[in-house]
Amino acid sequence: MTSARRDRWALVLAVALPAVVLGTAGLFHPAHLTDADAEGWRNIHIVALPLFPLLALGPWLLARRMHRLGGVVALLLGYVYACFYTGLDLLAGAGAGALKLEGSEDLGVLFRLASPMEWVGTSAYLAGTVLACALVLRRAGLAAVPGALIVVAASVSFLDSHIFWPRGVLTMYALGFGWAALAAVVRQPTPQRHSA
Repeated sequence: MTSARRDRWALVLAVALPAVVLGTAGLFHPAHLTDADAEGWRNIHIVALPLFPLLALGPWLLARRMHRLGGVVALLLGYVYACFYTGLDLLAGAGAGALKLEGSEDLGVLFRLASPMEWVGTSAYLAGTVLACALVLRRAGLAAVPGALIVVAASVSFLDSHIFWPRGVLTMYALGFGWAALAAVVRQPTPQRHSA
């Protein structure tokens, strides 16, 4: 296997795997936070804490291959997504599950605090996705259209689907597939030769 081909496969895995793993985790995500499911609710959000920020790899890795400044902007949007979505996961996920497990019934304050964090985080993710898709489309042309349509649609779905079955799980799998499709058509920029 050539170095270029190995790099391509590494890129495909890096952009697709986080979403696929999260989609699979979503198969075990309780539909509602109840007394019976509180421990599972808490635990899945603890497990997902280091996974959700990795979704930002897709937009960032592709954008930086296309355009240096675009890569910086995608990195900043990914940072905003990772910070705010982690806040959502801690409050409405691990925190709410832990409180429910301890018998608390007043969880509304956690969900009210987490809801705007979800919106900020997922909106930043959507913006990073649109930016990365625009940059890849500009370079790869029509070959990038299917992947771009899939990841933009899935990013819109992610605005309010989390990883709940069925929509959230399908959203994550679509993100994984779409990012893989985009990574497969990305060409590494040709290095510029400087004359001495």
